[in-house]
Amino acid sequence: MTYVKGVPEGEISIDDPLAADVRELLECHLTFAKSHTPPEDVHALEVTGLLDPAVTFFSFRLEGELLGVGALKELDEGHAELKSMHTAEVARGHGIGRAMLDHLVGVARERGFRRVSLETGSMAAFAPARSLYTSAGFRRCGPFGGYPPSRSSTFMTLSLIAPGPTTETVRTASGM
Repeated sequence: MTYVKGVPEGEISIDDPLAADVRELLECHLTFAKSHTPPEDVHALEVTGLLDPAVTFFSFRLEGELLGVGALKELDEGHAELKSMHTAEVARGHGIGRAMLDHLVGVARERGFRRVSLETGSMAAFAPARSLYTSAGFRRCGPFGGYPPSRSSTFMTLSLIAPGPTTETVRTASGM
């Protein structure tokens, strides 16, 4: 892999969930989710779920090699959900997950969504994912989009609406 400032030079683009290498990485994602989560609480999408017109599926490739995937699902006109975030084991720790997360949030902003949410596991195996999302500004929230409450799930959301000036900012700017 070629790295620049700790992040590999690669390309994130819309991809086909039915491509052989994508299906293989998605199978790793599902196996991971199923091995750490009670069956009733596995919310990872199967390949057929990623074909839904409300879902845009992306891949991260370096010199043609698939190293990461992620998807953005429209829940309604103002709310999107991150789905199927997964980095190939050989590429973990090199910024690919963060690059994909930043890309998906950027796409959500461009599409005019006001909020992006996600569901991930609450078990120790999912701690790196929760840490990544927290570092990007996601905060815990309640269930959304039809998810039932569950001790196995952590729900997180990120507002894409720029906060307005605070009273203190207005006072300072006006000289009050």
